[in-house]
Amino acid sequence: MNCNQCEQTFRQTACVTSPGTCGKDEDMHSLQELLLYGLKGMAAYAHHARRLGQSDPEVAAFMEEALFATMTNVNFDMESLLELCLRCGQVNLKVMEMLDRGHVETFGQPAPATVKEGTQAGPGILVTGHDLLDLWDLLKQVEGTDINVYTHGEMLPAHMYPKLHNHPNLAGHFGGAWQMQKREFEQFPGPVLATTNCVLIPPESYRDRLFTTRATAVPQGQRITDEDFSVVIEAARRCESCVDQPKGESTVGFHHSVLLSHAETLVEAVKAGKISRFFVIGGCDGAAKGRNYFSDFAAATPDDSFILTLGCGKYRIRDHEYGEHLGFPRLLDMGQCNDAYGAIRVAIALAEAFECEVNELPLSLVISWFEQKAVAVFLTLLSLNVKGITLGPNPPAFVSPNVFALLQARYDLKLTGSDPQGDAACTVAASC
Repeated sequence: MNCNQCEQTFRQTACVTSPGTCGKDEDMHSLQELLLYGLKGMAAYAHHARRLGQSDPEVAAFMEEALFATMTNVNFDMESLLELCLRCGQVNLKVMEMLDRGHVETFGQPAPATVKEGTQAGPGILVTGHDLLDLWDLLKQVEGTDINVYTHGEMLPAHMYPKLHNHPNLAGHFGGAWQMQKREFEQFPGPVLATTNCVLIPPESYRDRLFTTRATAVPQGQRITDEDFSVVIEAARRCESCVDQPKGESTVGFHHSVLLSHAETLVEAVKAGKISRFFVIGGCDGAAKGRNYFSDFAAATPDDSFILTLGCGKYRIRDHEYGEHLGFPRLLDMGQCNDAYGAIRVAIALAEAFECEVNELPLSLVISWFEQKAVAVFLTLLSLNVKGITLGPNPPAFVSPNVFALLQARYDLKLTGSDPQGDAACTVAASC
């Protein structure tokens, strides 16, 4: 425990022993932090949704109540704090649904799309983060020019929306997950527009051509607080142009609406024994050791299974050749981290079709986490009583041993281990 939120902290630094001065112990503190981090993640999704015209007063009301519950001397009860964490998950599902609706209404019905990777000759702008509205505003402002716009990281799923994919200035995709940006942004010759997390403090090599929007900011950076990207466009004219350097193609766009349009086919294939299992392998990527677990696990999945992936965790598994099954790519890219809503929609629809619970489906969730939005999605899954989730590569440091044991007991929560191939085989066999 390390709590410094009131005047009575131990030696005016922090209460590090349990219980603290107020009587709060490490388990109460752990649940309060779990709630706070879930709220932070939900706030990010709600911010994106609001920018697309989607909001709900019940969401704001819950945020107020939940934040109040984390104040000093308000709540010392474990069960009610856990209840608030699960309610955070329930409300986050509504927020992700609003964001999904906002994306579809604004940018069109998603569809599978082939994306060119690498660069083309000519001036270019690289857009990273998650905010598709920023990307659209930039595209409108470069329309009719020779400036190419490329997506990076979590912006890759933008190509599944026809309004964005069909814009003549959206040239393709460059780079991988967020933790590679210092090397990739240095390699990209033009300006970089960072719309949300995860941006890193830039080195001098590209600091003068990194731009951020609204709440996203870096020291000595150039922050844009409105929708005018003229300074970015001017930088694209000043900077060295991109060269023609193709890196292949990828396919994105397996939005939940796309998969559910084939629900009858998929259900019949499962009943006929033609699909052994669905795996959701995705979430956040990062630089910490242990994330090769997800690469190795995905590679070990059987040829008659499908992998649903989303978030920047897809970059950990997308370079393997999985082939096709029943006319579909085995690796189905569903979108950004906020598109976890889509995976939930698909799971619920399949459960309804089979007239069973989600936990009874041939479905495994192998999730990598990194930051607060992943916490919000995790709480959503728990609020839906989804059990047997494999989480990694490291357990959350803010979750106390007792709280983690509680989650393991109630939800059969597992941590990634040292034998991904064996875990994959065991999951399919359902004997371990």
